[in-house]
Amino acid sequence: MSDGHDEDGLVAASNRFDKALGRLDQSLADLTGRMQRLKRIEVDTQRLVQERARLATELDKTSARAKRLDDSAHDVSRRLVEAMETVRAVLAKTE
Repeated sequence: MSDGHDEDGLVAASNRFDKALGRLDQSLADLTGRMQRLKRIEVDTQRLVQERARLATELDKTSARAKRLDDSAHDVSRRLVEAMETVRAVLAKTE
Protein backbone atom coordinates (compact mmCIF):
# COMPACT_ATOMS: atom_id res chain seq x y z
CA MET A 1 0.00 0.00 0.00
CA SER A 2 2.94 2.25 0.60
CA ASP A 3 3.99 1.95 -3.04
CA GLY A 4 0.55 3.10 -4.24
CA HIS A 5 0.56 5.98 -1.81
CA ASP A 6 4.07 6.96 -2.93
CA GLU A 7 2.99 6.80 -6.57
CA ASP A 8 -0.07 8.97 -5.86
CA GLY A 9 2.19 11.46 -4.08
CA LEU A 10 4.63 11.38 -6.98
CA VAL A 11 1.82 11.90 -9.52
CA ALA A 12 0.42 14.77 -7.44
CA ALA A 13 3.88 16.35 -7.11
CA SER A 14 4.46 15.89 -10.84
CA ASN A 15 1.10 17.56 -11.59
CA ARG A 16 1.94 20.48 -9.28
CA PHE A 17 5.35 20.78 -10.93
CA ASP A 18 3.75 20.76 -14.41
CA LYS A 19 1.27 23.45 -13.34
CA ALA A 20 4.09 25.52 -11.85
CA LEU A 21 6.04 25.20 -15.12
CA GLY A 22 2.92 26.24 -17.02
CA ARG A 23 2.53 29.31 -14.82
CA LEU A 24 6.22 30.10 -15.26
CA ASP A 25 5.90 29.79 -19.06
CA GLN A 26 2.83 32.06 -19.00
CA SER A 27 4.63 34.60 -16.79
CA LEU A 28 7.58 34.56 -19.16
CA ALA A 29 5.30 35.07 -22.16
CA ASP A 30 3.52 37.95 -20.37
CA LEU A 31 6.84 39.53 -19.44
CA THR A 32 8.11 39.19 -23.00
CA GLY A 33 4.95 40.86 -24.29
CA ARG A 34 5.28 43.71 -21.80
CA MET A 35 8.93 44.18 -22.73
CA GLN A 36 8.04 44.33 -26.43
CA ARG A 37 5.31 46.91 -25.72
CA LEU A 38 7.76 48.92 -23.61
CA LYS A 39 10.30 48.86 -26.44
CA ARG A 40 7.64 50.08 -28.90
CA ILE A 41 6.69 52.84 -26.47
CA GLU A 42 10.35 53.85 -26.14
CA VAL A 43 10.74 53.94 -29.94
CA ASP A 44 7.51 55.97 -30.29
CA THR A 45 8.64 58.34 -27.54
CA GLN A 46 11.99 58.87 -29.23
CA ARG A 47 10.21 59.56 -32.52
CA LEU A 48 7.94 62.08 -30.78
CA VAL A 49 10.94 63.81 -29.17
CA GLN A 50 12.62 64.10 -32.57
CA GLU A 51 9.40 65.37 -34.17
CA ARG A 52 8.98 67.92 -31.38
CA ALA A 53 12.55 69.16 -31.91
CA ARG A 54 11.94 69.44 -35.66
CA LEU A 55 8.67 71.32 -35.12
CA ALA A 56 10.32 73.64 -32.57
CA THR A 57 13.01 74.47 -35.12
CA GLU A 58 10.40 75.12 -37.81
CA LEU A 59 8.42 77.29 -35.40
CA ASP A 60 11.52 79.33 -34.56
CA LYS A 61 12.28 79.84 -38.25
CA THR A 62 8.66 80.74 -39.01
CA SER A 63 8.51 83.15 -36.06
CA ALA A 64 11.71 84.85 -37.22
CA ARG A 65 10.31 85.15 -40.77
CA ALA A 66 7.02 86.53 -39.44
CA LYS A 67 8.94 89.14 -37.42
CA ARG A 68 10.96 90.15 -40.50
CA LEU A 69 7.74 90.43 -42.53
CA ASP A 70 6.09 92.47 -39.77
CA ASP A 71 9.12 94.77 -39.57
CA SER A 72 9.08 95.15 -43.37
CA ALA A 73 5.36 95.94 -43.33
CA HIS A 74 5.91 98.64 -40.71
CA ASP A 75 8.80 100.07 -42.76
CA VAL A 76 6.69 100.09 -45.94
CA SER A 77 3.83 101.72 -44.08
CA ARG A 78 6.14 104.40 -42.68
CA ARG A 79 7.59 105.08 -46.13
CA LEU A 80 4.12 105.33 -47.65
CA VAL A 81 3.12 107.87 -45.02
CA GLU A 82 6.29 109.86 -45.74
CA ALA A 83 5.63 109.70 -49.49
CA MET A 84 2.02 110.85 -49.03
CA GLU A 85 3.19 113.72 -46.83
CA THR A 86 5.77 114.69 -49.47
CA VAL A 87 3.10 114.61 -52.18
CA ARG A 88 0.75 116.71 -50.03
CA ALA A 89 3.55 119.19 -49.34
CA VAL A 90 4.36 119.47 -53.06
CA LEU A 91 0.67 119.85 -53.92
CA ALA A 92 0.23 122.52 -51.24
CA LYS A 93 3.15 124.53 -52.66
CA THR A 94 1.71 124.40 -56.17
CA GLU A 95 -1.67 125.71 -55.14
